[in-house]
Amino acid sequence: MKFDVLTLFPEMFEALKQSIIGKAQEKNLIDINVVNIRDFSKNKHKKADDTPYGGGAGMVIMPDIVYDCYNSVKKEDSKVIYLSPQGKVLTQKKVEELSKQKHLILLCGHYEGIDQRVLDKIVDEEISIGDYVLTGGEIPAMVLIDSVSRYVKGVLKEESTKEESFSNGLLEYPQYTKPEIFENTKVPDVLLSGHHENINKWRKKEAMRNTYLKRPDLLKEYNLSKEEKRYLEEIKNEVQK
Repeated sequence: MKFDVLTLFPEMFEALKQSIIGKAQEKNLIDINVVNIRDFSKNKHKKADDTPYGGGAGMVIMPDIVYDCYNSVKKEDSKVIYLSPQGKVLTQKKVEELSKQKHLILLCGHYEGIDQRVLDKIVDEEISIGDYVLTGGEIPAMVLIDSVSRYVKGVLKEESTKEESFSNGLLEYPQYTKPEIFENTKVPDVLLSGHHENINKWRKKEAMRNTYLKRPDLLKEYNLSKEEKRYLEEIKNEVQK
């Protein structure tokens, strides 16, 4: 999968050379190409922004420079995403959908944003990572790359994404590892039993418990099975006690 990132601050993306995303690049599973928008400025000082028409605070990135930058990387199968607080909030469903694309062009705004004319011309979709404002689109672009890359074949083991939070509509169950006893608290006995059916039942119930306690809003959109309904009633009774 190919990511082309259009930004005024390419050095910020050094973080993506680390950990799982860095290894995925080494294995050529994903390709992250960071392009400096400023390189396409015709100004001798490489100026990329100017004051907004109509007045107001801040600076606006100029459309012709962004357009030339975009044209340097676009392909027939490119999908252009503008990282913006005005976009739809990124969800797990959208992450999985984007992972099926071959080429994503991520446009990072900065300052007061980008001239609307070029956005109207090249952008396919605006995406936000939350209802708050950041100094630019670079951090949201890294969030999107990280979350989408995890679903590219070979980046993670397939089972790693099957039961994690949001993948099946619920939050994930708690995880435990050695030592068996930590600060006088023991790992749940069922996880030490070797009884896989009981372990699976425990995990399903604890996933339901986590969702009920932390994100009950998710349950409104989740189609509960008979078993899950029973678990939920048990959990509610346990919490009320």
